[in-house]
Amino acid sequence: MSDQKMDFEKSIIELEKKIEELKKFTESKEIDFSEEIKKLEQKAELMKRDVYDKLSPWQRIQVAKNLQRPRTLDYIQKIFEDFIPLHGDRLFKDDTAMIGGLAFFEGAPVMVLGLQKGKETKDHIYRNFGMANPEGYRKALRLIQMAERFNRPVISFVDTPGAYPGIGAEERGQAEAIARNLKELSGIRTPIIVIVHGEGGSGGALGIAVGDRIFMLENAVYSVISPEGCAAIIWKNAGRAADASAVLKMTAQDLLELGVIDQVVKEPAGGAHRNHEQIIQSLKVIIRSSLKELAGLSKDELVEQRYKKFRAMGKFLETEQ
Repeated sequence: MSDQKMDFEKSIIELEKKIEELKKFTESKEIDFSEEIKKLEQKAELMKRDVYDKLSPWQRIQVAKNLQRPRTLDYIQKIFEDFIPLHGDRLFKDDTAMIGGLAFFEGAPVMVLGLQKGKETKDHIYRNFGMANPEGYRKALRLIQMAERFNRPVISFVDTPGAYPGIGAEERGQAEAIARNLKELSGIRTPIIVIVHGEGGSGGALGIAVGDRIFMLENAVYSVISPEGCAAIIWKNAGRAADASAVLKMTAQDLLELGVIDQVVKEPAGGAHRNHEQIIQSLKVIIRSSLKELAGLSKDELVEQRYKKFRAMGKFLETEQ
């Protein structure tokens, strides 16, 4: 059960507390309330599905930011075997917001990388709240190019509010580092699978999200700007973030319709933060099927299809002068 309270979850949390209290009473008094508990659990399950099926874009953003959701390292540790983290961009330093390294997926060698947020205050600060500096994107590119040399597929996990906007990051070439990643990843001759599992913030996310298959968790978000930033620009009022979230088309369902992603990954009832194991198993199935599908393509076909995929995004109107 999540410890982070969201207003729309109040009825769910209250019912879950009643279930927990009844279980404790059963243990302490040795009275069998199993039938009552079972009925309440079924009711809670239906309530979670009903509430989460009707979430607004702004509410989905709250879920995407929930501190109890699995982080990138949680997925790496539970999905892959023998993960060996690699560090540094060979130019400046290591970026703790960007993690990556060698691993095996069901016995097959892969390269995994992703943006890592913290779970507690000290960890948040250590990971810079999941906001990578230029050295993070250069490290990611170094690892992806290594994967290409050794014919290892790349699995990239995205969860960031955006690239770090600090002066130091700008001085060290933040925009150039992200732009170079976009260019180089477009032509990498090895399969790239992207999973947006939390926040997908602007170029900070896109810097590691150019891939052959792009998946989003049901309650993840992915957009060119934060709702707060958008509201501040359009209406000069960051307080209208909820309005901005509705027009930004940043939910998984919106982006599937727009052709930006390939598939929405269904989350457990009540969100991924309520059942880590179930969402991990779902991602295993998706990674397995995607690797099998992409293995059937030649390197030339892989790059050509990736190019066409991204060129097909958006709509353009050409007129003659």
